[in-house]
Amino acid sequence: MSYILSIGATNPPYSYSQTKTKQFVHELFHSKYPKIERLLSVFENAQIHERYFSAPIEWFQQDHSFAEKNARYVELAIELGSAAIQKALNVHSIRYEDIDGIYFISTTGISTPSIEAKIMNRLPFHKHVKRIPIWGLGCAGGAAGLARANEYCKAYPDANVLVLCVELCSLTFQKEDISKSNIIGTSLFADGVAACLVCGEQSKLLERAKQNVLPKIIDHQSTFMPDSEDVMGWNVKDTGLHVIFSKDIPTIIKNWLKPNMESFLQEHRLSIQDITHWIAHPGGKKVLDAYLEALELPNEKLRHSAHILKHFGNMSSVTVLFVLNEILKRTVNENEYGLLFALGPGFSSECVLLRWMAV
Repeated sequence: MSYILSIGATNPPYSYSQTKTKQFVHELFHSKYPKIERLLSVFENAQIHERYFSAPIEWFQQDHSFAEKNARYVELAIELGSAAIQKALNVHSIRYEDIDGIYFISTTGISTPSIEAKIMNRLPFHKHVKRIPIWGLGCAGGAAGLARANEYCKAYPDANVLVLCVELCSLTFQKEDISKSNIIGTSLFADGVAACLVCGEQSKLLERAKQNVLPKIIDHQSTFMPDSEDVMGWNVKDTGLHVIFSKDIPTIIKNWLKPNMESFLQEHRLSIQDITHWIAHPGGKKVLDAYLEALELPNEKLRHSAHILKHFGNMSSVTVLFVLNEILKRTVNENEYGLLFALGPGFSSECVLLRWMAV
């Protein structure tokens, strides 16, 4: 098992209100698709106030090749990833040479060498750091990254591992695509980066923790739904990554999530009622509503997820770490349980059981 010691979160510098983004989409598409007004209601229904993008909004009015968009992704991923790592380490004055491994999580750009290698040429990590890049898990990537980091720390109990999630979703915007999926994606997706420091039970870094109680990863579960490849993902075309969204996602959540979650908790003699802190990936307003209905939770239980959605939008794999960071800013009692979870392409879910424990 392992402890979550700190999180560093950052965003690109360009912030736009949902009203401004809706206006931009209307101006861009109304001449090509006169019925665009029918789809623009998704912007109001998303319950998002503002989001961060990787370029000024005028940039998205211009034509950009897949190569040009990806080059911007690589440049910003290095810059923002480095900043997030620095924030995570500075919380407890951790040195770069104390880090044994880096899990790099992303689904919105491509780079070989992968981004963590490029960051290691900028920041003074030691040369024997294990690099584990993971691509393609979408919104589930942040939760999966924590689970994989915990497995590493179970094998090496004195290890210290960074989980770095970088998602620059705005760079996948398709200005010629008038599909409903593209419009919905434009109403939800945003850009963000988060780095999470995970330490094994015997890590010396735990002695530096400023809090007496930290979240401990108790267990995790990955669940795959067969024959569900068309639920969410990318269509890769000459112009880049085109989003796939199924209208059935809320229904799938309502029928599929609770039984999987209950069986997972029962392995630890727990029930949904035993969970104090719900760290849910806020895929969108309909997704949050589906969580509440499926799990029979009051709105208050997902207030942190709703807050992140409102002020940052859906940042894919990054978002659940922003939600967790909201909780880390607050005092949590020892022995309280948390459940961190997200859904992603496959179709699949990732659940991570946390318990706040003294260190």
